[in-house]
Amino acid sequence: MRSENTAALRFILQDDIYLLQSDKAAVSQAPETPVETISPTVVIPTATTTATLPEPPAATPQITVTETPAVQFNYMGGNKKRFLIITHYPTEEFIAADHLAALQNILKRKDYDMDDVAILNIATSAVTAVTDLVNYFKPEKLLILGEAAVPGGMGVPPLNQPKKMKNGVLLHSFSFDEMMSSTDNKKAFWEQMKNL
Repeated sequence: MRSENTAALRFILQDDIYLLQSDKAAVSQAPETPVETISPTVVIPTATTTATLPEPPAATPQITVTETPAVQFNYMGGNKKRFLIITHYPTEEFIAADHLAALQNILKRKDYDMDDVAILNIATSAVTAVTDLVNYFKPEKLLILGEAAVPGGMGVPPLNQPKKMKNGVLLHSFSFDEMMSSTDNKKAFWEQMKNL
């Protein structure tokens, strides 16, 4: 900033001005000039600001959420009436053909068809825990054919004695292999199926 009038300097600079020794020497060598006619140059330094950018936030660790895939089952039928039939056939996809024919005849007598039930072969299923089966199929009727077909996590239910479940009824009976070779086993099974 430059001012031609030295009297104005006292309004701009409110502190006293002192000369350094080297300045006094320069002033003493200069010819006498009245103070009013000296036109000093006053330089007011402008403040230089260095803008500092804020530090970028520390990288937060990325959390990967992996959902457990929903349990899926490969079963035969439509499960429309929530009737789950669990079998155990290590060499078949669901049930042996002659056993399926016998089961379909039994279901017809009860006014069920294949769309009404779900037939799950526990021998070929990756998931065999009873809680997974119940959560997925939500059975109102559960028929377990043979001791080998009893799901994991479930004690072996009494044979041919219907048992109350939370939302329905459970019947554990003979496997079709056991029924095909014994008329007594067929009769015992049918007596309980009539009431299921």
